[in-house]
Amino acid sequence: MGLTIKKPKDVAGSAAPAILVGLFIAFGGILFGYDTGTIGGILAMPYWRTLFSTGYINLEDGELDVSPSQSSQIVSLLSAGTFFGALLAAPMADSLGRRLGMVASTGVFTVGVIMQTVATAIPLFVAGRFFAGLGVGLISAIIPLYQSETAPKWIRGAVVGCYQLAITLGLFIAAIVDNATKDRPDTGSYRIPIAVQFAWAIIMVIGMLILPETPRYFIKVGKNAQAAKALSRLRRLDVDHPALVEELAEVQANHEYEMGLGKSTYAECFKGSIGKRLATGCLLQGLQQLTGVNFIFYYGTSFFSNSGIQNSFVITIITNVVNVCSTFPGLYLVEAWGRRPLLFLGALGMFVCQFIIASVNTALPDSEAANKVLIAFVCFYIYFFASSWGPVAWVVTGEIFPLKLRAKCLSMTTASNWLLNWAIAYATPYMVNGGAGNANLQGKVFFVWGTFCLVCVFFTWGLIYETKGLSLEQVDELYGKCSKAWKSRGFWPTLSFAEVQEARRSVGGARHASLADIEADVGRKGSVAQVEQHGMGDEKRGYDAGGLGV
Repeated sequence: MGLTIKKPKDVAGSAAPAILVGLFIAFGGILFGYDTGTIGGILAMPYWRTLFSTGYINLEDGELDVSPSQSSQIVSLLSAGTFFGALLAAPMADSLGRRLGMVASTGVFTVGVIMQTVATAIPLFVAGRFFAGLGVGLISAIIPLYQSETAPKWIRGAVVGCYQLAITLGLFIAAIVDNATKDRPDTGSYRIPIAVQFAWAIIMVIGMLILPETPRYFIKVGKNAQAAKALSRLRRLDVDHPALVEELAEVQANHEYEMGLGKSTYAECFKGSIGKRLATGCLLQGLQQLTGVNFIFYYGTSFFSNSGIQNSFVITIITNVVNVCSTFPGLYLVEAWGRRPLLFLGALGMFVCQFIIASVNTALPDSEAANKVLIAFVCFYIYFFASSWGPVAWVVTGEIFPLKLRAKCLSMTTASNWLLNWAIAYATPYMVNGGAGNANLQGKVFFVWGTFCLVCVFFTWGLIYETKGLSLEQVDELYGKCSKAWKSRGFWPTLSFAEVQEARRSVGGARHASLADIEADVGRKGSVAQVEQHGMGDEKRGYDAGGLGV
Protein backbone atom coordinates (compact mmCIF):
# COMPACT_ATOMS: atom_id res chain seq x y z
CA MET A 1 0.00 0.00 0.00
CA GLY A 2 3.04 2.23 0.33
CA LEU A 3 3.16 3.00 -3.39
CA THR A 4 -0.35 4.40 -3.66
CA ILE A 5 -1.55 7.94 -3.08
CA LYS A 6 -5.22 8.28 -2.34
CA LYS A 7 -7.50 10.18 -0.04
CA PRO A 8 -7.93 8.37 3.32
CA LYS A 9 -11.41 6.95 3.82
CA ASP A 10 -11.88 8.72 7.15
CA VAL A 11 -11.26 12.22 5.72
CA ALA A 12 -14.51 14.15 5.26
CA GLY A 13 -15.27 16.60 2.48
CA SER A 14 -13.49 17.07 -0.82
CA ALA A 15 -9.79 17.68 -1.34
CA ALA A 16 -10.29 18.94 -4.90
CA PRO A 17 -10.68 22.68 -4.13
CA ALA A 18 -7.56 22.82 -1.94
CA ILE A 19 -5.55 20.83 -4.48
CA LEU A 20 -6.66 23.05 -7.37
CA VAL A 21 -5.88 26.18 -5.35
CA GLY A 22 -2.43 24.81 -4.52
CA LEU A 23 -1.78 23.96 -8.17
CA PHE A 24 -2.77 27.44 -9.31
CA ILE A 25 -0.58 29.09 -6.70
CA ALA A 26 2.29 26.94 -7.98
CA PHE A 27 1.93 28.91 -11.22
CA GLY A 28 4.01 31.59 -9.52
CA GLY A 29 6.94 29.24 -9.99
CA ILE A 30 6.79 30.03 -13.70
CA LEU A 31 7.76 33.62 -12.88
CA PHE A 32 10.68 32.28 -10.89
CA GLY A 33 11.78 29.69 -13.47
CA TYR A 34 11.23 31.80 -16.57
CA ASP A 35 13.11 34.81 -15.22
CA THR A 36 15.95 32.53 -14.09
CA GLY A 37 16.08 30.63 -17.39
CA THR A 38 15.78 33.45 -19.88
CA ILE A 39 18.99 35.25 -18.91
CA GLY A 40 21.31 32.41 -19.99
CA GLY A 41 20.00 32.55 -23.55
CA ILE A 42 19.98 36.36 -23.65
CA LEU A 43 23.66 36.49 -22.68
CA ALA A 44 24.46 34.38 -25.76
CA MET A 45 22.35 36.37 -28.27
CA PRO A 46 24.55 38.09 -30.91
CA TYR A 47 22.50 41.32 -31.06
CA TRP A 48 22.31 41.66 -27.27
CA ARG A 49 26.07 41.03 -26.91
CA THR A 50 26.86 43.76 -29.44
CA LEU A 51 24.33 46.29 -28.08
CA PHE A 52 25.30 45.91 -24.43
CA SER A 53 29.05 45.49 -24.94
CA THR A 54 31.31 48.20 -23.57
CA GLY A 55 34.16 47.15 -25.86
CA TYR A 56 35.13 43.74 -24.46
CA ILE A 57 36.07 41.09 -27.06
CA ASN A 58 35.15 37.48 -26.32
CA LEU A 59 38.33 35.38 -26.58
CA GLU A 60 36.37 32.32 -27.75
CA ASP A 61 34.83 33.81 -30.92
CA GLY A 62 36.48 37.24 -31.30
CA GLU A 63 33.11 39.04 -31.17
CA LEU A 64 31.89 41.93 -29.02
CA ASP A 65 30.50 40.78 -25.70
CA VAL A 66 30.07 41.72 -22.06
CA SER A 67 33.06 40.91 -19.86
CA PRO A 68 32.98 38.04 -17.33
CA SER A 69 32.62 40.57 -14.50
CA GLN A 70 29.68 42.25 -16.25
CA SER A 71 28.12 38.86 -16.96
CA SER A 72 28.44 37.97 -13.28
CA GLN A 73 26.86 41.26 -12.27
CA ILE A 74 23.93 40.88 -14.67
CA VAL A 75 23.12 37.32 -13.62
CA SER A 76 23.82 37.67 -9.91
CA LEU A 77 21.88 40.92 -9.34
CA LEU A 78 18.63 38.99 -9.77
CA SER A 79 19.76 36.69 -6.97
CA ALA A 80 20.76 39.64 -4.79
CA GLY A 81 17.26 41.06 -5.24
CA THR A 82 15.67 37.71 -4.45
CA PHE A 83 17.70 37.44 -1.24
CA PHE A 84 16.32 40.71 0.10
CA GLY A 85 12.87 39.94 -1.29
CA ALA A 86 12.75 36.63 0.58
CA LEU A 87 13.65 38.37 3.85
CA LEU A 88 10.94 40.98 3.28
CA ALA A 89 8.37 38.26 2.55
CA ALA A 90 7.77 37.53 6.24
CA PRO A 91 6.58 41.01 7.31
CA MET A 92 4.59 41.30 4.09
CA ALA A 93 2.87 37.91 4.48
CA ASP A 94 2.16 38.53 8.18
CA SER A 95 0.81 42.05 7.68
CA LEU A 96 -1.02 41.92 4.33
CA GLY A 97 -1.77 38.20 4.45
CA ARG A 98 -0.53 35.41 2.20
CA ARG A 99 -2.91 36.26 -0.66
CA LEU A 100 -2.47 40.03 -0.89
CA GLY A 101 1.22 39.58 -0.16
CA MET A 102 1.55 37.69 -3.43
CA VAL A 103 -0.38 40.38 -5.31
CA ALA A 104 1.99 43.07 -4.00
CA SER A 105 5.01 40.89 -4.80
CA THR A 106 3.88 40.47 -8.39
CA GLY A 107 3.63 44.27 -8.67
CA VAL A 108 7.27 44.66 -7.60
CA PHE A 109 8.28 41.99 -10.12
CA THR A 110 6.45 43.83 -12.92
CA VAL A 111 8.42 47.03 -12.25
CA GLY A 112 11.64 45.08 -12.79
CA VAL A 113 10.35 43.56 -16.03
CA ILE A 114 9.47 47.02 -17.38
CA MET A 115 12.98 48.29 -16.64
CA GLN A 116 14.65 45.34 -18.38
CA THR A 117 12.36 45.60 -21.41
CA VAL A 118 13.18 49.25 -22.13
CA ALA A 119 16.91 48.97 -21.33
CA THR A 120 19.56 49.41 -24.05
CA ALA A 121 22.58 49.55 -21.75
CA ILE A 122 23.84 47.60 -18.76
CA PRO A 123 22.98 50.00 -15.85
CA LEU A 124 19.18 50.06 -16.41
CA PHE A 125 19.17 46.37 -17.33
CA VAL A 126 20.95 45.50 -14.08
CA ALA A 127 18.56 47.69 -12.06
CA GLY A 128 15.62 45.90 -13.66
CA ARG A 129 17.18 42.55 -12.80
CA PHE A 130 17.40 43.62 -9.16
CA PHE A 131 13.74 44.71 -8.89
CA ALA A 132 12.53 41.64 -10.76
CA GLY A 133 14.58 39.61 -8.31
CA LEU A 134 13.04 41.45 -5.37
CA GLY A 135 9.60 40.41 -6.60
CA VAL A 136 10.66 36.84 -7.31
CA GLY A 137 12.19 36.59 -3.82
CA LEU A 138 8.94 37.74 -2.22
CA ILE A 139 6.89 35.31 -4.30
CA SER A 140 9.26 32.38 -3.78
CA ALA A 141 8.84 32.55 0.00
CA ILE A 142 5.09 33.17 0.11
CA ILE A 143 3.99 30.50 -2.40
CA PRO A 144 5.11 27.40 -0.43
CA LEU A 145 3.78 29.11 2.70
CA TYR A 146 0.32 29.45 1.11
CA GLN A 147 0.39 25.92 -0.33
CA SER A 148 1.43 24.29 2.96
CA GLU A 149 -1.28 26.11 4.89
CA THR A 150 -4.09 25.08 2.52
CA ALA A 151 -3.23 21.60 1.20
CA PRO A 152 -4.60 18.39 2.81
CA LYS A 153 -1.87 16.57 4.74
CA TRP A 154 -2.11 13.33 2.74
CA ILE A 155 -1.10 15.05 -0.51
CA ARG A 156 0.64 18.20 0.77
CA GLY A 157 4.05 17.08 -0.49
CA ALA A 158 2.85 16.63 -4.06
CA VAL A 159 0.97 19.95 -4.04
CA VAL A 160 3.92 21.95 -2.73
CA GLY A 161 6.22 20.03 -5.06
CA CYS A 162 4.21 21.37 -8.00
CA TYR A 163 5.88 24.71 -7.26
CA GLN A 164 9.15 23.15 -8.46
CA LEU A 165 7.32 21.70 -11.48
CA ALA A 166 6.18 25.23 -12.36
CA ILE A 167 9.77 26.45 -11.99
CA THR A 168 10.95 23.78 -14.44
CA LEU A 169 8.15 24.72 -16.86
CA GLY A 170 9.27 28.33 -16.63
CA LEU A 171 12.84 27.31 -17.44
CA PHE A 172 11.60 25.23 -20.37
CA ILE A 173 9.42 28.01 -21.81
CA ALA A 174 12.33 30.44 -21.43
CA ALA A 175 14.60 28.12 -23.42
CA ILE A 176 12.02 27.85 -26.23
CA VAL A 177 11.38 31.60 -26.42
CA ASP A 178 15.12 32.39 -26.30
CA ASN A 179 15.74 29.90 -29.12
CA ALA A 180 12.93 31.45 -31.20
CA THR A 181 14.23 35.02 -30.93
CA LYS A 182 18.01 34.58 -30.61
CA ASP A 183 18.79 35.36 -34.27
CA ARG A 184 16.64 38.49 -34.60
CA PRO A 185 18.84 41.44 -35.70
CA ASP A 186 17.02 43.93 -33.46
CA THR A 187 16.01 44.63 -29.85
CA GLY A 188 13.17 42.15 -30.21
CA SER A 189 15.74 39.39 -29.73
CA TYR A 190 15.85 40.11 -25.98
CA ARG A 191 12.79 42.31 -25.43
CA ILE A 192 10.29 39.64 -26.53
CA PRO A 193 11.58 37.01 -24.05
CA ILE A 194 11.57 39.57 -21.24
CA ALA A 195 8.14 41.05 -22.07
CA VAL A 196 6.51 37.60 -22.06
CA GLN A 197 6.73 37.85 -18.28
CA PHE A 198 3.92 40.42 -18.24
CA ALA A 199 1.54 37.60 -19.15
CA TRP A 200 2.63 35.52 -16.13
CA ALA A 201 2.17 38.51 -13.81
CA ILE A 202 -1.34 39.30 -15.09
CA ILE A 203 -2.49 35.68 -14.67
CA MET A 204 -1.05 35.55 -11.16
CA VAL A 205 -2.73 38.77 -9.96
CA ILE A 206 -6.16 37.90 -11.39
CA GLY A 207 -6.07 34.48 -9.76
CA MET A 208 -4.98 35.78 -6.37
CA LEU A 209 -7.82 38.29 -6.28
CA ILE A 210 -10.26 35.38 -6.58
CA LEU A 211 -8.68 32.75 -4.30
CA PRO A 212 -9.22 32.64 -0.51
CA GLU A 213 -6.81 33.60 2.24
CA THR A 214 -5.36 30.66 4.18
CA PRO A 215 -7.35 29.53 7.25
CA ARG A 216 -4.16 29.33 9.31
CA TYR A 217 -3.38 32.99 8.63
CA PHE A 218 -6.84 33.96 9.89
CA ILE A 219 -6.23 31.88 13.04
CA LYS A 220 -2.89 33.63 13.50
CA VAL A 221 -4.53 37.07 13.44
CA GLY A 222 -7.50 35.99 15.57
CA LYS A 223 -10.19 35.95 12.87
CA ASN A 224 -11.65 32.54 13.66
CA ALA A 225 -14.97 33.04 11.85
CA GLN A 226 -13.17 33.96 8.63
CA ALA A 227 -10.86 30.99 9.12
CA ALA A 228 -13.90 28.70 9.26
CA LYS A 229 -15.32 30.19 6.05
CA ALA A 230 -11.98 29.85 4.25
CA LEU A 231 -11.54 26.23 5.35
CA SER A 232 -15.15 25.50 4.41
CA ARG A 233 -14.42 26.73 0.90
CA LEU A 234 -11.26 24.61 0.66
CA ARG A 235 -12.80 21.39 2.06
CA ARG A 236 -16.36 21.77 0.70
CA LEU A 237 -17.83 21.30 4.16
CA ASP A 238 -20.31 23.38 6.14
CA VAL A 239 -18.71 25.65 8.73
CA ASP A 240 -20.36 23.63 11.49
CA HIS A 241 -19.35 20.20 10.14
CA PRO A 242 -17.65 18.18 12.93
CA ALA A 243 -14.56 17.41 10.82
CA LEU A 244 -14.06 21.08 9.95
CA VAL A 245 -14.64 22.20 13.54
CA GLU A 246 -12.12 19.62 14.76
CA GLU A 247 -9.47 20.64 12.22
CA LEU A 248 -9.81 24.32 13.10
CA ALA A 249 -9.76 23.58 16.82
CA GLU A 250 -6.51 21.66 16.42
CA VAL A 251 -4.89 24.50 14.45
CA GLN A 252 -6.01 27.04 17.05
CA ALA A 253 -4.88 24.89 19.99
CA ASN A 254 -1.48 24.34 18.40
CA HIS A 255 -1.08 28.07 17.82
CA GLU A 256 -2.06 28.84 21.41
CA TYR A 257 0.39 26.20 22.65
CA GLU A 258 3.26 27.68 20.61
CA MET A 259 2.40 31.23 21.67
CA GLY A 260 2.49 30.02 25.28
CA LEU A 261 6.12 28.97 24.79
CA GLY A 262 7.27 32.40 23.60
CA LYS A 263 6.46 35.38 21.42
CA SER A 264 6.57 35.34 17.62
CA THR A 265 9.78 37.36 17.34
CA TYR A 266 12.81 36.77 15.13
CA ALA A 267 14.80 35.92 18.26
CA GLU A 268 12.50 32.94 18.90
CA CYS A 269 13.41 31.53 15.47
CA PHE A 270 16.91 30.71 16.74
CA LYS A 271 15.95 29.02 20.01
CA GLY A 272 15.43 25.36 20.91
CA SER A 273 13.58 23.08 18.54
CA ILE A 274 12.68 25.92 16.19
CA GLY A 275 16.35 26.90 15.92
CA LYS A 276 17.16 23.32 14.94
CA ARG A 277 14.44 23.38 12.31
CA LEU A 278 15.66 26.72 10.98
CA ALA A 279 19.20 25.37 10.64
CA THR A 280 17.84 22.32 8.83
CA GLY A 281 15.80 24.47 6.45
CA CYS A 282 18.62 26.91 5.69
CA LEU A 283 21.13 24.12 5.09
CA LEU A 284 18.64 22.23 2.93
CA GLN A 285 17.97 25.22 0.70
CA GLY A 286 21.65 26.17 0.56
CA LEU A 287 22.73 22.65 -0.39
CA GLN A 288 20.03 22.53 -3.06
CA GLN A 289 21.92 25.32 -4.81
CA LEU A 290 25.36 23.85 -4.14
CA THR A 291 24.43 20.73 -6.10
CA GLY A 292 25.19 22.94 -9.12
CA VAL A 293 21.84 22.83 -10.87
CA ASN A 294 21.69 26.54 -11.62
CA PHE A 295 25.16 26.42 -13.13
CA ILE A 296 23.50 24.44 -15.93
CA PHE A 297 20.47 26.70 -16.28
CA TYR A 298 22.29 30.02 -15.86
CA TYR A 299 25.38 29.31 -17.91
CA GLY A 300 24.53 26.05 -19.69
CA THR A 301 24.21 27.59 -23.16
CA SER A 302 27.57 29.34 -22.91
CA PHE A 303 29.25 26.37 -21.21
CA PHE A 304 28.10 23.83 -23.81
CA SER A 305 29.18 26.19 -26.60
CA ASN A 306 32.63 26.75 -25.09
CA SER A 307 33.00 22.96 -24.63
CA GLY A 308 32.81 22.55 -28.39
CA ILE A 309 29.23 21.28 -28.52
CA GLN A 310 27.31 22.40 -31.60
CA ASN A 311 23.73 23.69 -31.26
CA SER A 312 24.13 24.61 -27.61
CA PHE A 313 20.68 26.26 -27.61
CA VAL A 314 19.13 22.94 -28.64
CA ILE A 315 21.04 21.09 -25.90
CA THR A 316 19.69 23.62 -23.40
CA ILE A 317 16.13 22.91 -24.56
CA ILE A 318 16.78 19.17 -24.17
CA THR A 319 18.04 19.61 -20.60
CA ASN A 320 14.95 21.67 -19.82
CA VAL A 321 12.65 18.96 -21.21
CA VAL A 322 14.42 16.43 -18.99
CA ASN A 323 14.01 18.83 -16.04
CA VAL A 324 10.25 19.13 -16.55
CA CYS A 325 9.56 15.44 -17.18
CA SER A 326 11.73 14.29 -14.27
CA THR A 327 9.79 16.39 -11.77
CA PHE A 328 6.67 14.23 -12.17
CA PRO A 329 8.20 11.11 -10.55
CA GLY A 330 9.25 13.31 -7.63
CA LEU A 331 5.67 14.53 -7.08
CA TYR A 332 4.56 10.92 -6.79
CA LEU A 333 7.50 9.57 -4.78
CA VAL A 334 7.44 12.36 -2.19
CA GLU A 335 4.16 10.89 -0.94
CA ALA A 336 4.76 7.23 -1.85
CA TRP A 337 8.29 6.95 -0.39
CA GLY A 338 8.53 9.96 1.88
CA ARG A 339 10.89 12.90 2.16
CA ARG A 340 13.99 11.18 3.60
CA PRO A 341 14.39 8.29 1.14
CA LEU A 342 13.82 10.54 -1.86
CA LEU A 343 16.37 13.15 -0.76
CA PHE A 344 18.87 10.42 0.16
CA LEU A 345 18.69 8.58 -3.17
CA GLY A 346 18.58 11.83 -5.14
CA ALA A 347 21.78 13.11 -3.52
CA LEU A 348 23.52 9.77 -4.12
CA GLY A 349 22.52 9.74 -7.80
CA MET A 350 23.65 13.34 -8.33
CA PHE A 351 27.02 12.58 -6.70
CA VAL A 352 27.71 9.68 -9.07
CA CYS A 353 26.70 11.67 -12.18
CA GLN A 354 28.76 14.73 -11.29
CA PHE A 355 31.93 12.74 -10.69
CA ILE A 356 31.51 10.79 -13.94
CA ILE A 357 31.14 14.06 -15.88
CA ALA A 358 34.18 15.62 -14.20
CA SER A 359 36.37 12.52 -14.53
CA VAL A 360 35.67 11.94 -18.23
CA ASN A 361 36.03 15.64 -19.06
CA THR A 362 39.37 15.76 -17.24
CA ALA A 363 40.72 12.56 -18.83
CA LEU A 364 39.50 13.34 -22.36
CA PRO A 365 39.48 17.12 -22.87
CA ASP A 366 38.30 18.42 -26.26
CA SER A 367 36.98 14.97 -27.11
CA GLU A 368 33.74 14.32 -28.96
CA ALA A 369 33.19 11.25 -26.80
CA ALA A 370 33.65 13.36 -23.65
CA ASN A 371 31.07 15.84 -24.95
CA LYS A 372 28.56 13.02 -25.45
CA VAL A 373 29.21 11.82 -21.90
CA LEU A 374 28.82 15.39 -20.68
CA ILE A 375 25.39 15.74 -22.30
CA ALA A 376 24.17 12.29 -21.26
CA PHE A 377 25.17 12.51 -17.61
CA VAL A 378 24.05 16.12 -17.28
CA CYS A 379 20.62 14.77 -18.25
CA PHE A 380 20.90 11.92 -15.72
CA TYR A 381 21.99 14.42 -13.08
CA ILE A 382 19.01 16.67 -13.87
CA TYR A 383 16.73 13.65 -13.53
CA PHE A 384 17.98 12.91 -10.01
CA PHE A 385 17.77 16.58 -9.01
CA ALA A 386 14.34 17.29 -10.49
CA SER A 387 12.79 14.19 -8.93
CA SER A 388 14.22 14.79 -5.45
CA TRP A 389 16.05 17.88 -4.25
CA GLY A 390 14.22 20.18 -6.64
CA PRO A 391 10.68 19.78 -5.26
CA VAL A 392 11.37 18.22 -1.85
CA ALA A 393 13.46 21.13 -0.53
CA TRP A 394 10.39 23.38 -0.88
CA VAL A 395 8.13 20.70 0.61
CA VAL A 396 10.23 20.20 3.75
CA THR A 397 10.83 23.88 4.47
CA GLY A 398 7.14 24.61 3.98
CA GLU A 399 5.99 22.16 6.65
CA ILE A 400 8.50 22.05 9.52
CA PHE A 401 7.80 25.40 11.21
CA PRO A 402 5.03 26.35 13.69
CA LEU A 403 2.36 28.82 12.61
CA LYS A 404 3.54 31.70 14.80
CA LEU A 405 6.97 31.75 13.11
CA ARG A 406 6.28 30.01 9.81
CA ALA A 407 6.50 33.11 7.63
CA LYS A 408 9.67 34.37 9.33
CA CYS A 409 11.48 31.03 9.23
CA LEU A 410 10.38 30.22 5.70
CA SER A 411 11.58 33.63 4.51
CA MET A 412 15.02 32.96 6.01
CA THR A 413 15.32 29.49 4.51
CA THR A 414 14.31 30.88 1.12
CA ALA A 415 16.83 33.71 1.54
CA SER A 416 19.50 31.05 2.15
CA ASN A 417 18.60 29.50 -1.19
CA TRP A 418 18.93 32.83 -2.94
CA LEU A 419 22.15 33.77 -1.13
CA LEU A 420 23.87 30.65 -2.44
CA ASN A 421 22.16 31.17 -5.80
CA TRP A 422 23.75 34.61 -5.96
CA ALA A 423 27.17 33.35 -4.87
CA ILE A 424 27.17 30.61 -7.51
CA ALA A 425 25.88 32.96 -10.23
CA TYR A 426 28.59 35.50 -9.39
CA ALA A 427 31.48 33.07 -8.96
CA THR A 428 30.80 30.65 -11.83
CA PRO A 429 32.34 32.71 -14.69
CA TYR A 430 35.52 33.11 -12.66
CA MET A 431 35.55 29.41 -11.75
CA VAL A 432 34.91 28.05 -15.26
CA ASN A 433 36.32 30.53 -17.79
CA GLY A 434 39.92 30.99 -18.87
CA GLY A 435 41.87 34.23 -18.81
CA ALA A 436 43.76 36.25 -16.23
CA GLY A 437 42.38 35.94 -12.71
CA ASN A 438 40.07 33.03 -13.59
CA ALA A 439 40.35 29.44 -12.33
CA ASN A 440 39.66 27.93 -15.79
CA LEU A 441 38.13 24.77 -14.25
CA GLN A 442 35.92 24.09 -17.28
CA GLY A 443 34.42 20.58 -16.79
CA LYS A 444 36.38 20.07 -13.56
CA VAL A 445 33.83 22.32 -11.85
CA PHE A 446 31.63 19.23 -11.61
CA PHE A 447 34.04 17.85 -9.00
CA VAL A 448 32.99 20.79 -6.81
CA TRP A 449 29.26 20.19 -7.31
CA GLY A 450 29.72 16.44 -6.83
CA THR A 451 31.45 16.93 -3.49
CA PHE A 452 28.53 18.96 -2.22
CA CYS A 453 26.15 16.23 -3.42
CA LEU A 454 28.03 13.80 -1.18
CA VAL A 455 27.56 16.25 1.71
CA CYS A 456 23.83 16.17 0.89
CA VAL A 457 23.77 12.40 1.48
CA PHE A 458 25.06 12.72 5.05
CA PHE A 459 22.96 15.82 5.72
CA THR A 460 19.78 13.96 4.78
CA TRP A 461 20.61 11.05 7.04
CA GLY A 462 21.40 13.20 10.05
CA LEU A 463 18.95 16.12 9.91
CA ILE A 464 15.91 15.48 7.70
CA TYR A 465 12.86 14.32 9.66
CA GLU A 466 10.18 12.28 7.90
CA THR A 467 7.02 14.43 7.84
CA LYS A 468 5.02 12.43 5.30
CA GLY A 469 1.36 11.99 6.24
CA LEU A 470 1.45 14.43 9.19
CA SER A 471 -0.52 17.64 9.54
CA LEU A 472 1.49 20.81 10.11
CA GLU A 473 0.45 20.68 13.76
CA GLN A 474 1.55 17.03 14.08
CA VAL A 475 4.97 18.00 12.72
CA ASP A 476 5.37 20.11 15.86
CA GLU A 477 4.65 17.03 17.94
CA LEU A 478 7.21 15.07 15.90
CA TYR A 479 9.96 17.58 16.68
CA GLY A 480 8.83 17.79 20.29
CA LYS A 481 9.11 14.03 20.89
CA CYS A 482 11.67 12.66 18.41
CA SER A 483 15.24 13.71 19.15
CA LYS A 484 16.94 12.03 16.17
CA ALA A 485 16.02 12.43 12.51
CA TRP A 486 16.74 8.79 11.68
CA LYS A 487 14.18 7.69 14.29
CA SER A 488 11.38 9.78 12.76
CA ARG A 489 10.05 7.27 10.22
CA GLY A 490 8.32 5.18 12.88
CA PHE A 491 6.69 8.17 14.57
CA TRP A 492 2.92 8.40 14.79
CA PRO A 493 1.14 11.24 16.65
CA THR A 494 -0.63 10.25 19.86
CA LEU A 495 -1.88 13.62 21.11
CA SER A 496 -4.06 16.39 19.80
CA PHE A 497 -3.05 19.91 20.78
CA ALA A 498 -6.51 20.39 22.25
CA GLU A 499 -5.50 17.69 24.75
CA VAL A 500 -2.13 19.36 25.22
CA GLN A 501 -3.76 22.67 26.13
CA GLU A 502 -6.09 20.95 28.60
CA ALA A 503 -3.16 19.06 30.15
CA ARG A 504 -1.14 22.26 30.53
CA ARG A 505 -3.98 23.81 32.46
CA SER A 506 -4.19 20.76 34.72
CA VAL A 507 -0.50 21.08 35.67
CA GLY A 508 -0.83 24.75 36.43
CA GLY A 509 -0.08 26.00 32.91
CA ALA A 510 3.56 24.95 33.01
CA ARG A 511 4.95 27.22 30.35
CA HIS A 512 7.90 25.12 29.31
CA ALA A 513 6.57 21.61 29.99
CA SER A 514 7.76 19.20 27.30
CA LEU A 515 5.31 17.32 25.14
CA ALA A 516 6.54 14.08 26.70
CA ASP A 517 5.67 15.38 30.19
CA ILE A 518 2.30 16.61 29.01
CA GLU A 519 1.55 13.30 27.35
CA ALA A 520 2.27 11.47 30.60
CA ASP A 521 -0.16 13.82 32.34
CA VAL A 522 -2.92 12.96 29.88
CA GLY A 523 -3.01 9.52 31.44
CA ARG A 524 -2.40 5.93 30.59
CA LYS A 525 -5.50 5.68 28.48
CA GLY A 526 -3.50 6.36 25.31
CA SER A 527 -0.51 4.17 26.13
CA VAL A 528 -1.97 0.99 24.67
CA ALA A 529 -2.95 2.82 21.49
CA GLN A 530 0.51 4.35 21.30
CA VAL A 531 2.19 0.95 21.41
CA GLU A 532 -0.11 -0.36 18.70
CA GLN A 533 0.24 2.72 16.53
CA HIS A 534 4.02 2.78 16.91
CA GLY A 535 4.15 -0.71 15.46
CA MET A 536 1.85 0.36 12.65
CA GLY A 537 3.56 3.73 12.07
CA ASP A 538 5.24 2.81 8.81
CA GLU A 539 2.08 1.08 7.52
CA LYS A 540 -0.21 3.97 8.43
CA ARG A 541 2.02 6.59 6.86
CA GLY A 542 2.44 4.45 3.76
CA TYR A 543 6.21 3.82 3.65
CA ASP A 544 7.74 1.70 0.95
CA ALA A 545 11.25 2.68 0.00
CA GLY A 546 12.57 -0.75 -0.81
CA GLY A 547 13.82 -1.36 2.74
CA LEU A 548 16.26 1.52 2.59
CA GLY A 549 15.74 2.36 6.25
CA VAL A 550 16.18 6.07 5.65
